[in-house]
Amino acid sequence: MIELIQQPWHWAVAGILIGLTVPTLLILGNKKFGISSSLRHVCAMCVPANIPFFTYDWKKEMWNLFFVLGVIIGGFLGNTYLENPDSVIVTEETTKILAEYGITDFRHLMPVQIFNWDNLFTFKGFIFFVFGGFLVGFGTRYAGGCTSGHAIMGLSNLQIPSLIATISFMVGGFFSANVLLPFLLKWF
Repeated sequence: MIELIQQPWHWAVAGILIGLTVPTLLILGNKKFGISSSLRHVCAMCVPANIPFFTYDWKKEMWNLFFVLGVIIGGFLGNTYLENPDSVIVTEETTKILAEYGITDFRHLMPVQIFNWDNLFTFKGFIFFVFGGFLVGFGTRYAGGCTSGHAIMGLSNLQIPSLIATISFMVGGFFSANVLLPFLLKWF
């Protein structure tokens, strides 16, 4: 059984399982799927100030915090016990392009030449982790939700704002991967 879990699965399996979460949440109690809202719930729970944005019945959303905790625990267990020992498969053309930027290690999902503790306290690390994290958080708040909330839940409910947000996420991702990332990797 463990060998079955360790093998890479076809992307459609994950797509179907993620897709089934939407009707399941709606049937089980008209719940909305999304990850970024959990930060709001934690702040509402822990910040005793009378800030209007955090003044709501966060206890109704406790299921979301358990879901996020399950994602964190699942990620840890998967990385610790179910890691695929084979290198990540990257196309030959992409391998050549990334080698120009100094990324040559494909043994992990995230390249160690960027994502390591030594880079965390450098200017490049500041740009990637702190400034990038700020932009993700700002974009999430500005768009009224994260990619999972809009692209999975919002599109399933045929919401036009979610379609606009998802298109914007994709355009931003393409721009970042093809313009910003090469610039940052080359010059920092």
